This record gives sequence, C-alpha cells and structure tokens, in this order.
Amino acid sequence: MRPLTDEETEKLFKKLAHYIGDNIRLLIDREDGNYCFRYHKDRVYYCNEELMKQAATISRKELISFGTCLGKFTKAQKFFLHITALDYLAPYAKWRVWLKPTAEQQFLYGNNVLKNGVGRMTEGTGDRLIIY
Repeated sequence: MRPLTDEETEKLFKKLAHYIGDNIRLLIDREDGNYCFRYHKDRVYYCNEELMKQAATISRKELISFGTCLGKFTKAQKFFLHITALDYLAPYAKWRVWLKPTAEQQFLYGNNVLKNGVGRMTEGTGDRLIIY
C-alpha cells in the first residue's frame, strides 16, 4: 500500500473528471473525515485516513483489500473504473439517465435501451453518464 504517484493521480483524476467534473475535490474534502486514495496490487482504493493507518500495520503480502476499490491500472498503465466506484460517483455525476422499470431488465442483460424506456434525462447529456 502506497500513495499514488503524480502520473497515477493524473490518470485517476482525468477518469473521474469524465464522470463527476470538478466535484473530485468533494471526494477528498468530506465533512465526516479525511479521505485518501491508495495504490495496492495495481488497484486504487478510496478510504478514510484512520482505516489507511490501521491497514498500514498489516504487511503488503497479507493485506488483501481495504476501503473501496475504485478501479485498477492495467499493465499498459491505463486506468479502468470498477462497479464498486458507482456508489461514490453517482451523487456527483454530471449527467444522469433514469430508466423506466420496463427497460431496466433490458439494460441489465446488455441490450440497448430504446427511447421509450428512458424515464428522464439531464440536459446536455454526454457519452459518459450514470444510469439509474
């Protein structure tokens, strides 16, 4: 477990900026405590500083996970978000689409959502959005 390098931090923040824009600072400066990003076994974790200090007492070899896994770096050093990051990205998302209950099943099975399956949509929706 170690802090992110400048290059890794830049890639992480670029990816997060696609989804939540300037709200990245709200992930770090929270009222309920100080939160940080940590790198462990090619994965980026988001956790409270107290949890991070407790996890630091465990050896790297024995430490499996801590906090919430936001995503991972590939061998080519590209960053991919995991589904576990959705709980932290959804409240700050720039663009959102709400599906009707009839279209939810189609979306979950990987099919395209038809226009009549969209309940409502935010203005100026881009290509990286959060679906409710």
